[in-house]
Amino acid sequence: MSDFTWTKQDERAVDTARILAADSVQKVGNGHPGTAISLAPVAYLLYQKVMKTDPKDPKWIGRDRFILSAGHASILQYSQLFLGGLGLELEDLQSLRTWGALTPGHPEYGHTDFIEVTTGPLGAGISNAVGMAMAARREHGLYDPENKGESVFDHYVYAVAGDGCLQEGVAAEAVSLAGTQRLGNLILIYDDNRISIEGDTQIAFTEDVSKRFEAYGWDVHEVDWTCGGKDYKEDVPALYDAIEKGKKVTDKPTLIHLKTIIAWPLPTMQGSHTTHGSALGDEEITRLKDALGFKDEPFAIEDEVVEYSRKNLAERGKAAREEWNAKFDEWAKANPDRKKLLDRVRAGELPSDLELPTFEPGSMSTRKASEVVLNKFADQLPELWGGSADLAGSNNTTMKGEPSFLPEDRVTDDWQGNPFGRTLHFGIREHAMGGILNGINLSGLTKAYGGTFFVFADYMRPPVRLASLMNLPTVFVWTHDSIGVGEDGPTHQPIEHLCAYRAIPGLSIVRPADANETAIAWREALKRTDGPVGLILSRQDLRTIDRNEYASAEGAAKGAYVVKEASSDAKLILIATGSEVELALDAAEKLEAEGTPTRVVSMPCQEWFDEQPESYRNEVLPPEVTARVSVEAGIARGWEKYIGCKGRSVSIEHFGASAKGAKLFEEFGFTVDNVVKAAKESLNA
Repeated sequence: MSDFTWTKQDERAVDTARILAADSVQKVGNGHPGTAISLAPVAYLLYQKVMKTDPKDPKWIGRDRFILSAGHASILQYSQLFLGGLGLELEDLQSLRTWGALTPGHPEYGHTDFIEVTTGPLGAGISNAVGMAMAARREHGLYDPENKGESVFDHYVYAVAGDGCLQEGVAAEAVSLAGTQRLGNLILIYDDNRISIEGDTQIAFTEDVSKRFEAYGWDVHEVDWTCGGKDYKEDVPALYDAIEKGKKVTDKPTLIHLKTIIAWPLPTMQGSHTTHGSALGDEEITRLKDALGFKDEPFAIEDEVVEYSRKNLAERGKAAREEWNAKFDEWAKANPDRKKLLDRVRAGELPSDLELPTFEPGSMSTRKASEVVLNKFADQLPELWGGSADLAGSNNTTMKGEPSFLPEDRVTDDWQGNPFGRTLHFGIREHAMGGILNGINLSGLTKAYGGTFFVFADYMRPPVRLASLMNLPTVFVWTHDSIGVGEDGPTHQPIEHLCAYRAIPGLSIVRPADANETAIAWREALKRTDGPVGLILSRQDLRTIDRNEYASAEGAAKGAYVVKEASSDAKLILIATGSEVELALDAAEKLEAEGTPTRVVSMPCQEWFDEQPESYRNEVLPPEVTARVSVEAGIARGWEKYIGCKGRSVSIEHFGASAKGAKLFEEFGFTVDNVVKAAKESLNA
């Protein structure tokens, strides 16, 4: 610790952060001041003494990452962004949690500079941090594989979590995998203040967290500021020492178990759960300011403190950036092809000559087609990597011959790999998988996907929602898309899921009709940089549509297209997705034979279709053709906007059963005759 200093000026800056937290929450009348006050030394230490940060560049590749998993304590981070000159000013703190402010109630990625991820749902930030740590290792292996030492792509990931985060199941999933992966670049600081909204955690959370993390394979350090409950001493040097020791352990992630008192040093309210989520009141803030030697005025801070902290971070950031720049320039000169790849990926572009596989007429499940596409992309898109939540053989998410992303001592006879590998194994951890994927894609230098059965998307809805909120280009591969799953029965057959996931703003749900649409869907999903995509793929074989007879699958890129035109002016439109498109084509033949000119529209993605100009949408679904039928093996809700008041839906409004998929389709009305019946009802409406 010979290079560590902690001066009176640093102490004053920490106390300034406490005052800012108290005043900001008091001004708006609501928020979470307690943790922000007691953890002010932690956040200040990280930003001012530990992390590599360039105040001029929030997207610097070489920066360390800070994730506030306890996102309710957002003012903790905002105060440091202000003190460090990282894009926030005093008026931003004064506008906490108000309309248009850069300081929303929880940190929001893309809204405020230097916020690495949107946090708030407890535990989610831990899974994101694990993903970021995994991304750093993969980036080293992708862009600088010959370098066995420190690379310009290496960095540390620091996360701060509380008791609530560690009670959430997603945290357990993520930290278990982090231990398996030996993520030595991940440091998690656990604020053990034994308080949650309902009071003392003794009522619900009593395990020995340190031993739990040791069992997960983490390097664990304990720092007790409560002095065993006898006193309180903010031993910042001890915390710094624990961080530095953790950094030296390269084959394990590090937990720093920090015991604190929430809201210390409030004169009368420290340790109270009421400080967790409520303004403190003028009287308590006056007492705090008196104890710390501040004027009893809102936001009465000292300019010289801000100047000191900003100068310190600027100087540290400049030195770190200059050192990194020299190494990066050396790397770029020695690796021109990899530099070109890096530039393309950072620009969010695909190769201009990207080749897709093409599929001849026949039959193939769309999950199998997806595997073929991934293998076609393997050499063309080295930045692409992914895996499955223990369902690789069923989701078909593995690129053939690609090594697993695993420490050397974790490989098996079935899965060979190395720390820089490409095939991800998430284990049966769908929730953490979603958060980890988001963390990887937030890094921006690779593109990750992950798969499970569509019905188990229920286990990972929170990170899907967060990916949508952050406009992240995460690709979720959800197979076994309907009652076509068959004998596994209703527990494994998604019914309401298409509707439920289409309800998430910003998420594109793509259910391709055949192998060629699957190829287009993958290309479009990877082309898009402004939101996540869910690929909904079949277990059972589907007809690979003869594109010499029917329209090109390229139309899938627009979300919907006319796959079969009517024999004359259309009197009826059948709209279908996925496995039901071939059913619609067969029904159209019968309707045409009976004298009803029928158009068939394949609509793999409602969201992409809704983005198209009105002229195109009216071209595909002419307003004057009011006889319409939607055909989809899910609930009908949501189809009203496309079929109108005279339309009909062939759908399933109940759970499935255990039998062969073909039998279930027949029993539940997914037949040519039933589609024809619905069509005639619509025509006569």
